[in-house]
Amino acid sequence: MTELELFPLSNGLFPEGHLALQIFEVRYLDLIKQCQREQRPFGVVMLHQGREVQQAGVMESPSTWGCVAHLLEVEQIQPALLRVTCRGGQRFQLMESQRGAYGRWRGQAQLSDPDPVVAIPPVLQPLADRLGQLIADAQRRGMAALLPLAPPYRLDEAGWVANRWAELLPLAVPFKEHLLATDDPLKRLELVAQVVKSSMGDAPGDGGSDTDGG
Repeated sequence: MTELELFPLSNGLFPEGHLALQIFEVRYLDLIKQCQREQRPFGVVMLHQGREVQQAGVMESPSTWGCVAHLLEVEQIQPALLRVTCRGGQRFQLMESQRGAYGRWRGQAQLSDPDPVVAIPPVLQPLADRLGQLIADAQRRGMAALLPLAPPYRLDEAGWVANRWAELLPLAVPFKEHLLATDDPLKRLELVAQVVKSSMGDAPGDGGSDTDGG
């Protein structure tokens, strides 16, 4: 079991994902500074209920599956404003969690093993091809930094491609949590393909957003 400070977000994070945050709430300023000082990661979980920015009388309800976030860069823009970039690590299941002082969450987590390298079968290759096109288009336009992903681009691995689509597509939190809980990377990619096919036809589409956190 691993103890993790928790950061609930609306969109979440997947292994090897790239997460950009602007942080201004005291509880999360303290969290980031502590993790930076102790050189330790924190856990990103998704919100089933509540909002990223704390509101009086509103209780957050975090998901039970999440992803470890490793700090890459912390920049102090103003005295009470940090710009933070993180990279996704291992998936985890929260075995217990509690909300502490000032609304900070922490929990005991069971870490999942990293995905094995699984090749993408021909029937799912269009998902990898479309993702590669999206990355190439963003690079040509000088907008690659706006995507929630970063090199190396492992477009031949089922788990990596599934995780990137899971972050880019506007999926409901319960389904994203189901993807995080799916150990088999090929099965995860198949689940993503079903969503893409039902919502956009046979060819995978694109989506995505900048992630800000309070």
